[in-house]
Amino acid sequence: MSEQRWVWGAGLATRSADGTVLDTWFPAPALGRVPGDLDTSGLEAQAGPDERRAVTVDVVTAEIDLDAPPAGTTDAYLRLHALSTRLVRPNDLNLDGIFGHLPIVAWSNAGPVHPDDAQRLRPQLTRAGIHVHSLDKFPQLLDYVTPPGVRIADAARVRLGAYLSPGTTVMHEGFVNFNAGTLGASMVEGRISQGVVVGDGSDIGGGASIMGTLSGGGTHRIEIGARTLLGANAGVGISLGDDCVVEAGLYVTAGSKIQLTFGPLRHDGSRAVVKGSELSGESGILYRRNSLTGAIEAVRRDGVGTTLNAALHA
Repeated sequence: MSEQRWVWGAGLATRSADGTVLDTWFPAPALGRVPGDLDTSGLEAQAGPDERRAVTVDVVTAEIDLDAPPAGTTDAYLRLHALSTRLVRPNDLNLDGIFGHLPIVAWSNAGPVHPDDAQRLRPQLTRAGIHVHSLDKFPQLLDYVTPPGVRIADAARVRLGAYLSPGTTVMHEGFVNFNAGTLGASMVEGRISQGVVVGDGSDIGGGASIMGTLSGGGTHRIEIGARTLLGANAGVGISLGDDCVVEAGLYVTAGSKIQLTFGPLRHDGSRAVVKGSELSGESGILYRRNSLTGAIEAVRRDGVGTTLNAALHA
């Protein structure tokens, strides 16, 4: 097997008093296998107990086969780091069963805490200025990785495991899940669900939503092409090709009935009505709702779809 299908990392694992691995931070994961001359002295200086949170931080070394499923919490965290450090793209590694390897954690401004300990230690945590900001299996990206060339307005809206390319801006209401993200400079003001990738130069408008496999999208992996605009409060459950536009407020799913405004005429002078799934991945299409009939229409469009603000994404 190619070395490029392996990722290794040395990091710090947080364990609670009952032995639960709460998280693992890998400062510099890399492709390949663990080197024989690895020096972890820099990490060892940061290890040890933290009595405030009732945890112990240990130095760990791990390597993963990207084609095999996760085998534990530290393994799962290395996979999420591999995505967020851009070592591997979304949907290009095995994440089967990852939820079962990620415990529910009380995430605080001082690091992870076991939920039972967070309740028991609440008075002393408060006196120490430590507060819990979420209770979840996934932490926020910026607690572990700072992707270069990226803007994130609200750290709580981007999970570890998100893949964000240079030039991407995630605004305050934007959301990017794990195993999802952008393949180029993009504006994200809406929701990018698990498994979804967005092409270079595309704009996901305010309140817009892209259906993922965790939210009823089945097994189809939705892709958004380059220079495509998903209007404010719009949504899609199909893939969009390059240079497409979805009108603001319009949701197009695989089962949506769409009136074509192009193609051969039928015997009665009309054009075909197709399901959204039949147009999935097509480029150069404007999806709009006819304001008189209420029908969803697909219109062929020429030229470039959307153009991002160059100054904003410099």
